Amino acid sequence: MDDLNPLAGTAHLLEEVDKKLMVLLRDGRTLIGYLRSVDQFANLVLQRTIERIHVGNQYGDIPRGVFIIRGENVVLLGEIDREKEQKLPLKEISVDEILDAQRREQEQRHEKHRLVSKALKERGLAVNADIINEDFC
Repeated sequence: MDDLNPLAGTAHLLEEVDKKLMVLLRDGRTLIGYLRSVDQFANLVLQRTIERIHVGNQYGDIPRGVFIIRGENVVLLGEIDREKEQKLPLKEISVDEILDAQRREQEQRHEKHRLVSKALKERGLAVNADIINEDFC
């Protein structure tokens, strides 16, 4: 009978209301907050939300407050285990430091991409940005 219920998939999210969740978005951002509301389209409302940025073994948290997420942008969603959260093998650094580290990492990735593109062109290969990813760099 659950096959006829259009809410069967998203209705399970109702069990997660008021729990601390981690949400990975399609654009690569990671949000952590308390789920306050969900609808039939899996749109989410997170409260006391932070955006967590990881660079290497370091991370920084940017406070975002109340965050509304369109369901189609959610790639992954899971409950935070509070015991494991306290034992992270990562080092927390300030927002300014993590943003600077993220910028440097993106610049390095861009430079690698540029060098790979140049090497492919020199060998007479067409450069397709969609297929050049971190596997080649």
